[in-house]
Amino acid sequence: MRLSPMDAMFLYTESVSGPMHISSIYVLEGELSRARVHEHFAERIHLIPSYRRKIAHVPLNLGHPKWVDDPDFDLGHHVRHHALPPDATLQDGIDAATKLNEPMLDRSRPLWLVYVITGIPDRTLILQMTHHAMIDGASGVELTTVIYDFQPTPREIEPPDAPWRPAGTQTGMDLFGEALQENLAKLRDESSRSLLPNDGKQLELVGRAAEVFGNFLMRPAITAPFNAGAVGPRRRVRYLKKPFGEIREIRRALGGTINDVALTLVSEAVARYLRAHDERVEKQYMRIMCPVNVRTEDQGGTLGNQVSAVFPMLPAWPMPSRGRLAVVRAEMERIKQREEAQAMTLASETAGRVWPLAMAPTQLVGTPFDPTALAARMPAPVAVNTGWRPPNPGINFVCTNVPGVQVPQYLAGHKVLDTIGLLVLTGNVGFSITILSYNKELFFGFICEPRLLPDLELIVEGVDSTFEELLEEARQDAVQTTE
Repeated sequence: MRLSPMDAMFLYTESVSGPMHISSIYVLEGELSRARVHEHFAERIHLIPSYRRKIAHVPLNLGHPKWVDDPDFDLGHHVRHHALPPDATLQDGIDAATKLNEPMLDRSRPLWLVYVITGIPDRTLILQMTHHAMIDGASGVELTTVIYDFQPTPREIEPPDAPWRPAGTQTGMDLFGEALQENLAKLRDESSRSLLPNDGKQLELVGRAAEVFGNFLMRPAITAPFNAGAVGPRRRVRYLKKPFGEIREIRRALGGTINDVALTLVSEAVARYLRAHDERVEKQYMRIMCPVNVRTEDQGGTLGNQVSAVFPMLPAWPMPSRGRLAVVRAEMERIKQREEAQAMTLASETAGRVWPLAMAPTQLVGTPFDPTALAARMPAPVAVNTGWRPPNPGINFVCTNVPGVQVPQYLAGHKVLDTIGLLVLTGNVGFSITILSYNKELFFGFICEPRLLPDLELIVEGVDSTFEELLEEARQDAVQTTE
């Protein structure tokens, strides 16, 4: 099974400083052994065929890589144990999970790992790591419905009809010849004109995507401290949770969507952080990358990536929380009216036909000859604030909002209490946020590169205080309405 261009891009852009797996830390009630988790996965592994497949690169990258059965698949390699010192705290466990999440996944094996982290009284942490080439946020949530249960008693899993046997392996020459035939078939079947959109609406959307990308240069964003250097391999994680009912309370009283409220909290927290660090924020804007799920109904239950993105630009200076929400609503409505998500989807599909041969050097990543390993060992220094920073023709951070299940989930009979999403950091994007809804709560997972953002707690506190301000505004409005 050949990777789609979008899935393959997550391999091509991977480096030692920017591993491309996305992860979650699950806080479970009670104490759970690694042996029991291994048994649980062994019962269900046949329901996730992708978890037994590894990457096979085509020689010279004549075609995108393929997913192939791993003839040496060993579940024991993928379900591991990490013991904390006795009486460790929850934060100790999160810090340990963050450290375990830092290295790249082994490309010679299926690209996923699970760590069972023990040592916290009456708690177990599960760190689940899966390469972005295999899943996006939405398919990651769907994956949990296979691995986890919706009741304390694990459901009966029907065993496979026959023991698993890997499909026959292909040699390098097999892979090369197959890719060559596919490329020749494409050249025969596609005219040069078919590489471009061929109707008015598509041309309009491609033009709009070009405008979005053009604005990266014409309307550069502020350069935040966490954009002032190249990301290194270290990470730091904090999280915050809020009742989903209170988020809806804000939305009902003040308007907008759940996503508008979340963006308001995050962007205002960052603006306050910038002001606290004496950054020149007046008349400056932050550019946020917000992934958008474009998975259709018939693609439900499949892995891989079906995602686009929009890039709202929001004021980089602090504002009253209610005013910030109004600005966010207006910007997101503008993006919706201009169909920018659809435009970016079409642009990525068109760009996806680029010849993969240009990505051949990326096959060295993860090998003893990996050129990105040296950069990870000696990351470039972080630029200090001298009162002026160069404009930023990119994004400041990623904020992804992933709807999850709104009822409790269980692993081997143990209830999932909290869920913390860990995003990828790469390039000069040293901070990002994953927002996950689960069991009637909204979880904000903050991840940073600590050289670029040593005081992550300030942003967490900013989200918390902005939330309380919006909630107070909403309740005051509700009282006035009833009067």
